[in-house]
Amino acid sequence: MASTPTVLVIGGGATGTGIARDLSMRGIEVHLVERGPLASGTTGRMHGLLHSGARYANDDPESAADCAVENEILRDIAGHCVRDTGGLFVPGPADDRAYFEAKAEACTACGIDVERLSGADARALEPTLSDGIDRALWVPDATVDSPSVTVATALAAEANGARISTETAVVDIVTEDHRVTGAVLDGDARTTVGVDHVVNATGPWADRVAALAGCDFDMRHSKGSMVVLAFPALETVVNWCRPKGQADIVVPFTDDVVLGTTDLPVEDSDEVRVDPCEVEELRTEIATLVPGLREATVERSYAGVRPLYAPNTTGATETEHVTRDFFVLDHAATDGVEGFTSVVGGKFTTHRRMAERTADHVASRLDVDEPSRTAEVALPGRDDPSVLEAAAARFGVASQLPVAGGDGWS
Repeated sequence: MASTPTVLVIGGGATGTGIARDLSMRGIEVHLVERGPLASGTTGRMHGLLHSGARYANDDPESAADCAVENEILRDIAGHCVRDTGGLFVPGPADDRAYFEAKAEACTACGIDVERLSGADARALEPTLSDGIDRALWVPDATVDSPSVTVATALAAEANGARISTETAVVDIVTEDHRVTGAVLDGDARTTVGVDHVVNATGPWADRVAALAGCDFDMRHSKGSMVVLAFPALETVVNWCRPKGQADIVVPFTDDVVLGTTDLPVEDSDEVRVDPCEVEELRTEIATLVPGLREATVERSYAGVRPLYAPNTTGATETEHVTRDFFVLDHAATDGVEGFTSVVGGKFTTHRRMAERTADHVASRLDVDEPSRTAEVALPGRDDPSVLEAAAARFGVASQLPVAGGDGWS
């Protein structure tokens, strides 16, 4: 291209800001728009776990291996937003010991550091564990302040020339001769912008945004409810070592813990709330592993929506079994619409990789031959945390996940 190509990124979560950062570092002109504050969707409503990959090692080894790699990268480039808690996978008294051994072996096969501990050694590491626990696996889980990572990523994108517009919705995508040429934005005023490419990184709303360009794909929207308790005693992430299900993790922050999570299909990603019965169900179940949670004070509850890509499933009841992998959709190939890309699925831990793969695709379509450097360059805020605090206020972000606000919190 004779002039600098322009890309509109829709969606101000971790993946969208990651794409804006990656593309802008390659010399591409980027404008990111988000209809609310940054990190106000799924990114700001997670449980705060930086996955080691162990959770997925048995059933989805490719995703597990991706998590293991990205865990190390995020510790390197965003260590100021990460707390190195470590993680324990703990079987309950009635759980199958064969699954415990399979988990350990699967972790090793995926390149995840894992150590077998006796019950006594596990309690020495995490004294809040039940006396009935007789074994555990240690893995390199951590906690992460996902809103702060998103803010830092947006700052990095701006430093490379990207424009970030919050409180700005995309109300239409303009196409001419089966090619996207622009978008109609509704912010302080309604405007139409011309672009060379549009990236749809809107998480649970990706199918709706794609429809604006005449594109269609199947998604499943899965609600994950979480409960915040006042429980400063916990220092380590505790995972239930059993096949994937509900109520299987407790994540520590400074004075609180986050209990998670559910996996329930929902039709409308804008209308998710925690059912009152879920609060006690989560607490009661996980207290099998950490008994002190039974008496801890409930601070709040919240729910997020997983944006699952599900082209080969047949019903919204299948969310628990839909892959957590991510997909970069080239709508020229799938819908005959040039200049339009969607990224769906995935998880926060792999957001940088999702952004890199998406940026690779977009750059190739724009004839830009520059590699990604996002795994090598640290994010802002490491030496001066006040930089993130000021930017969070500007972008309308409440950092520190357990005390965040916004839609979906109750």
